[in-house]
Amino acid sequence: MSELLLFPHEYDGERLSCVYGDGGGPGAATAVVLHGAGNGSKERLLPLLDEFMAHGCHALALDFSGHGESTGALRELSLRRRFEQAVAVIDAHAPADGPLVLVGFSMSGQTVADLAGHYGKRVAALGLCAPAVYAAEAWEVPFGAGDSLFSEIIRRPDSWRAAPALDVLRAYEGRAVLAVPGTDAVIPPAVTEAVQAALAVRARCTRLELPDADHMLGLWFRDHADDRREFVATVLNGLDGRGRTASGACLVE
Repeated sequence: MSELLLFPHEYDGERLSCVYGDGGGPGAATAVVLHGAGNGSKERLLPLLDEFMAHGCHALALDFSGHGESTGALRELSLRRRFEQAVAVIDAHAPADGPLVLVGFSMSGQTVADLAGHYGKRVAALGLCAPAVYAAEAWEVPFGAGDSLFSEIIRRPDSWRAAPALDVLRAYEGRAVLAVPGTDAVIPPAVTEAVQAALAVRARCTRLELPDADHMLGLWFRDHADDRREFVATVLNGLDGRGRTASGACLVE
């Protein structure tokens, strides 16, 4: 297994700090692991990337602009820009002949859904960790400060219920794991249940309970090796390193 290598990716005036690991042969799946909002960064996700590589996957992560070692201002970031930055990095650095395993924490639950809609049947598996989804009108709006329009939109009661991300998850037909902490002071239980109900429509979905964890599941998986191994094994359950089911049927076309 190779080591994780740090590299920059220039996109739309920003220098995005990224990391890649070559954990498999030609055609192997690439696990794309995306951090959450606030002070989230790829740094806490490195042990998770190592675990995916140990299972024969390539591994890829980035700091969104305004986070970690990337340039840019967090207040100028938006859900749309997160999606576009992730697409730019994936298209440039994930092998085009292999499927994708998309893993997102908190706000990146929305980004994973956006990517799943974009890449379609190239996506072999999803890992959603205390995920958030948002109203359509929030997608273009810069995050700004605490009193921004974005904050106003997402604080409206039940604004998430018509989230386009839920429609994407209802249509998704691959492997999915919903990781749920025992205590979550950020994501309302109704959001978690809506995500689970959406995945239950067509996906082969598993709910992974982490009763002693809180919302910061990136930190939890960093510090708890057994749970980290269980999560990765569950996401990849039934798939080989090329995103195929145990029966040999390919999940990407």
